Amino acid sequence: MSMLSRLQHYRSAIGSTLVRNHIRMSSIKVENYYADAKAPIVSLSAKSHFNELTSQERKYAHYMSRASHWGTRAVLRSVSPESEVIYDLIISIHKHVNSDYSDLTKHLGEVAVQQYLEFASQFLSNLGNYKSFGDVKFIPRLPRPDFETLVEWTNSETVLQLFELVKDDLYSLDEKNILLGWNPDGHVSSYYLNKVSKVEAEVVNAALASKGIMPENTRVEKLSDSEFRVHVASADISNNTGYYPDSIDYKDADGKSYIITFKFGDHAAEFSQIVSNLVEAKKYAANETQVKLLEHYIQSFTTGSMNAHKDSQIEWVRDIGPSVETNIGFIETYRDPSGVRGEWEGLVAMVNKERTEKFQKLVSSAKDFIQLLPWPKAFEKDVFTPPDFTSLEVLTFAGSGIPAGINIPNYDDVRINIGFKNVSLGNILSARSASEPVTFIDESLVDVFNKYRSESFEVQVGIHELLGHGTGKLLQQTGDDSYNFDINSPPVGLDGKPISTFYKKGETWGSLFGSIAGSAEECRAESVAMFLVTNRELLEIFGYSTKEEQDNIIHISFLQMARAGLVALEQWDPKTRKWGQPHMQARYAILRTFLDAGEDFVTLKYTKGGDFSDLRIELDESKISTVGQKAIGNFLQQLHILKCSADVDGLTKLYNSITTVTEEIAQFRDTILAKRLPRKQYIQGNTLLEDDTAVVKEYAENEIGLIQSFADRDV
Repeated sequence: MSMLSRLQHYRSAIGSTLVRNHIRMSSIKVENYYADAKAPIVSLSAKSHFNELTSQERKYAHYMSRASHWGTRAVLRSVSPESEVIYDLIISIHKHVNSDYSDLTKHLGEVAVQQYLEFASQFLSNLGNYKSFGDVKFIPRLPRPDFETLVEWTNSETVLQLFELVKDDLYSLDEKNILLGWNPDGHVSSYYLNKVSKVEAEVVNAALASKGIMPENTRVEKLSDSEFRVHVASADISNNTGYYPDSIDYKDADGKSYIITFKFGDHAAEFSQIVSNLVEAKKYAANETQVKLLEHYIQSFTTGSMNAHKDSQIEWVRDIGPSVETNIGFIETYRDPSGVRGEWEGLVAMVNKERTEKFQKLVSSAKDFIQLLPWPKAFEKDVFTPPDFTSLEVLTFAGSGIPAGINIPNYDDVRINIGFKNVSLGNILSARSASEPVTFIDESLVDVFNKYRSESFEVQVGIHELLGHGTGKLLQQTGDDSYNFDINSPPVGLDGKPISTFYKKGETWGSLFGSIAGSAEECRAESVAMFLVTNRELLEIFGYSTKEEQDNIIHISFLQMARAGLVALEQWDPKTRKWGQPHMQARYAILRTFLDAGEDFVTLKYTKGGDFSDLRIELDESKISTVGQKAIGNFLQQLHILKCSADVDGLTKLYNSITTVTEEIAQFRDTILAKRLPRKQYIQGNTLLEDDTAVVKEYAENEIGLIQSFADRDV
């Protein structure tokens, strides 16, 4: 689709839905929502690992990377109505200055151009104007009149038209639209079109579940109070799945009738490109398992079948130890306010053999460590299937943000019956800089904190992904009269009585626990890491054999988690009392657990009556193995058993309580915001074919280099 065609599409499809709000200076602090200044920009280099691949493997990686990046617009369209327009505005400006901003700097000034570049690079790093880590809106520091001057200077009709479409939304802030969430509440989400409420989304979700339709690759449009259209991501514009009905007639618990219809071809142009690149990648697959994997991908992204995507993940789990690891699709559901619709991701990476060796040792010992976890056998898998646990060097991660580790697939039945993979992203872990300032800990600990923060994080990620996400048995009804536990003699729950709740046929963790599912599971995995990081045999696997090294890893792991729980307040909104980021909500819960443990295990110290500028966390290292271990163990046991037994009321009450921000802690938020550090922005290289050979092009480590990397993708 040409740029001018897109402009017409924007006007007809989303122009009428763009929010038109002015900044309300009296109700919010605008400076808290400016794009980051001086954010560290890091080149995510994987060239040396790519060059070690065979010619066939390089081409496979190239086409998988291209397929991944073609999902970029699907991400943008799920964030906010204006995100895709802003994306095209940034790329168009870049092309009109011919990648050289020197003339623009002479016209507008160095400060103004830098402010624009900082907004542009942060937008591209998040693939939207809401932070991928926190779901909070950010706006340019560049004053609007200067942005208008910049646009006029390009003398481009396309740039002018794009800016006209989004000039209000670029700077619009009010107490509601600063967060992603439910449209009727004033928040923003492009997963839902035309103000779909939480209750209405739940009706649609239940209707889809009644027909066995998975919602990850869908968006929902409200046509009337009783009619909804489900948009399915696919290259095909008609229903070729073989199992989607033309419509669903559904009645809710109160007997109200609804009609759900389907429209295929959401992101059709991009998904056609995704499929084309997968067809090419198939020519260079390493084995029959990869061929089957790609065939399922092609079917899924052509027709919109999530059943085919689930089949792809079965083959992906079976593809053990590939030189090039890939996974693509609508994977994580954190940003959907109902917690079931996924965001496009595409991973292409190469194995880091040295790091992988450590993780494989952890895998081989996993059974021994699982036995130490604080729950009865009835709440653990009958047979632990060791996953493929690999450390990777990222070549491509298409999506709104790059994690440090991944544990997938997210399909519960595949995880239980087939298995899963743990992936640690090595060049993300190693990108941490010890020279960054450390806030909220005593100066006497800064040196040891900096020395062991990356090492502690590597251990934490390993435990989190393998023994956190990889453990637990959901007690399920597997058929009309069959269960994966003894229904006549159920296991004993937290109250000492046999459990009375379980997952009924067709219910899943996500569908049952909804909006808290993602965060509560991250909290459970983080808690497993905290509980087991004190195990010295486990630390030896990671290469820490002396007591001094082990003591430091344990200490800094607990201190780092406590600090993460405090700075998590960046992602909590005091007006709505809403958490904007599942992982940070989880870490706050663990901080609360440490604080509530008593005996001065963890305390927050500051000068009474001051401005909290000297706020710091004090953690009594001598009490980690006693008070700390007991507290996190008790909390973990509750999280785990309530999850496994499908106790929605119990877990919701527990989690909402522990993640409620107390007045004492809420008073620190302004200080935390004032001291917050910009998140890193990663520049990914691009692959291209030169004389039938796949090569990697890398970029300058600055904002212009980051923008150029996106412009070269031309997606």
